[in-house]
Amino acid sequence: MSGHMIDTNVVTLVGKVAGEKEFSHEMYGEGFYNYQIEIPRLSDTADYLPMTISERLLFDSKLNKGDTVKVEGQLRSYNKFADGSNRLVLTVFARDIEVLDSEEEIKNPNQIYLEGFICKPPVYRETPFGREITDLLIAVNRPYNKSDYIPCIAWGRNARFSAKLQVGDHIRSWGRIQSRNYQKKLPDGTVLNKVAYEVSISKMENADESNTEETAVSEDME
Repeated sequence: MSGHMIDTNVVTLVGKVAGEKEFSHEMYGEGFYNYQIEIPRLSDTADYLPMTISERLLFDSKLNKGDTVKVEGQLRSYNKFADGSNRLVLTVFARDIEVLDSEEEIKNPNQIYLEGFICKPPVYRETPFGREITDLLIAVNRPYNKSDYIPCIAWGRNARFSAKLQVGDHIRSWGRIQSRNYQKKLPDGTVLNKVAYEVSISKMENADESNTEETAVSEDME
């Protein structure tokens, strides 16, 4: 059962280590550290994604800034109390890591598969340029009665398809993890530069329908 749960949240990233490690936390005598991984996009920009890794994996992999690495793991979420409120924090939890030859060509450096349940009503909207977008929050079960809550965004045909989903619907989705910069204005007028992380869906389907309506053409927006 636990093996199936792991298969419902699968991440593969290939990118460069973009900074020094920072201590995250310790659990049962095992230390965990945070890194940032720079993942290239097709549009000549990059996503900077957080990664959490056990010191036991680092024992075999000495990571240095600029190293090209392949990371396999899961996208995890947890609540962090900050600025007087709880905030959903996302990180890629590494289960395996490998240092690669930086000259190696990678076709799909940012991939994620999620199978879970819609846990908030989808929010459909259109951008000023006419792009259709639906915001989703997907709950993905984890062993020991835990769940990860993953914000996702669907575009175009996927947006229209997912806008009709109901809370509790069981879905499968494929896509990539992206970082997005935004500004938050505080009551005192101060403006903070912040980063949000979400899954940009390229393909999805309703897992409970025998004749699945699947959006086979990618609507992902770079």
